[in-house]
Amino acid sequence: MKKGCPFGSHRVVEPQGFLPQAAKKIDNTMELYSNEILINVQTLNVDSASFTQIKNACGNDKDKISEMIKKIVEERGKLQNPVTGSGGMLIGTVEAIGPDLAHLDLKIGDRIATLVSLSLTPLRIDRVKKININTDQVDIEGKAILFESGVYAVLPKDIPDRLALAVLDVAGAPAQVERLVKKGMTVGIIGGGGKSGVLCSYQAKKNAGETGKVIVVEYSKENANRIEKLELADEVIIADATKPVEVYEQVLTSTNGELCDVVINNVNVEGTEMSSILIAKDLGTVYFFSMATSFTRAALGAEGVGKDITMIIGNGYARGHAELSLNILREAPEIRELFEKLYQ
Repeated sequence: MKKGCPFGSHRVVEPQGFLPQAAKKIDNTMELYSNEILINVQTLNVDSASFTQIKNACGNDKDKISEMIKKIVEERGKLQNPVTGSGGMLIGTVEAIGPDLAHLDLKIGDRIATLVSLSLTPLRIDRVKKININTDQVDIEGKAILFESGVYAVLPKDIPDRLALAVLDVAGAPAQVERLVKKGMTVGIIGGGGKSGVLCSYQAKKNAGETGKVIVVEYSKENANRIEKLELADEVIIADATKPVEVYEQVLTSTNGELCDVVINNVNVEGTEMSSILIAKDLGTVYFFSMATSFTRAALGAEGVGKDITMIIGNGYARGHAELSLNILREAPEIRELFEKLYQ
């Protein structure tokens, strides 16, 4: 049995010398290398920005969505949306473990969620069984490979699989909020009604405490009502985040001209960078978790309006992020109840 590169470069077909995420095509044959894990896949949780783009391109037609997803995987050997560049994650059952990974606390038959992107994961889809347009989840028959460097979480017994998958897909966001938000801070969350927004709002309220303030900017009235009902924000502003001056003026009023210490961007559409930048204080921090973020628009836009701020690109991995996010469901039964309705 051959041994591969810990980071998966041995699976790259083209261009040679690239790592799997940046590669155009990777080898998705399921012949195991000695330092890989073979997974029998149950469900794909497609990245929100990617699934939104696919849905729009297919007019919400499930058959067309299925065909587009299969075509992407056939062409690339992985599920990496060619428009957004993003992927998602999966859950499945461990089918085989390469002998070089025998030291892992993992055994055949364990049910796991991969905590690395589908945009770098060798994937083979044999059949699409079900598409859930409302949850971005796709049930399939297929196989996947996890590299030696790949991060995973054994699925908890006290949380249903689909619910755990939905939460783990965005676990990096609340984990970064936990690091960035301190007691007494004013926090702005762009797009607070989705799963990452709800988790981030909860963590921001927890960290900022009674002396802090959490402001959620939400386009959807339904999502805004959800945040208010859950009491996850001190103020909810209904506004279009693609219109930065409108958002800025409302947040400026809400904060008495002070603006936000930390801004978290969770939206799944393009063109919201400047709303995030404008509502941040000078020397504040903007965390772009959204995969629809343009580095160019953010960098040049901040320069153009004279904003001296720290901008962080969303990293889906943070040490301890899986347990932190799952614990939110354990700590907040009202959030768990909401997510159970959405993701069962």
